[in-house]
Amino acid sequence: MHALKRRLSLFARDTSGNVTIEFVLAMPILFWTFMACYVFFDGYRQSSLNLKAAYTISDLISRETEGINDAYIDSMVEVMRLMTRATSRVDVRISVIRWDEGEERYYLDWSANRGYPAELTDANISDIESQLPVMPDNERVILVETNNVFVPLFNVGLDNINLDNFVFTRPRFVSQLVWETPDDYPEDNSPDDPV
Repeated sequence: MHALKRRLSLFARDTSGNVTIEFVLAMPILFWTFMACYVFFDGYRQSSLNLKAAYTISDLISRETEGINDAYIDSMVEVMRLMTRATSRVDVRISVIRWDEGEERYYLDWSANRGYPAELTDANISDIESQLPVMPDNERVILVETNNVFVPLFNVGLDNINLDNFVFTRPRFVSQLVWETPDDYPEDNSPDDPV
């Protein structure tokens, strides 16, 4: 019995192999921490890129003096896709909204939707009314709404996140941006013809 106690005592005092055991215990926690830091940083980076892209699109449209058409909206979606380097679908809805002081309500001049589940109309503009700015009578704003889904590269307990942006800007050089249809072009100078 005395020999068994002595051997157990020697085993308890033996420190060989402690570093290996500590490494095996700490490495998964350390590795998970590095992955989580990367995923959270990447999520904040993607959110920042999405917001900057929405402001860029809003600023580009606010400087337009010509009419806006479907090709222009498609090019803004492509700008969004390129600026965000998105791996998931990018949704963009661009609208021009006017405030009527007499009726105390917002009206929709036009809206172009690429991917959003619902079109913005005069009937459902009240859904976003609380987010719109206070404006003087007959003032217009350009509303750019973007949506992109952030998908984490590693599974660290973070679900997919919808990155929604809601950006509005006043037209800079004209009082109103007009929506241009193919019927608005003269027959001798349509946009498909070389000038």
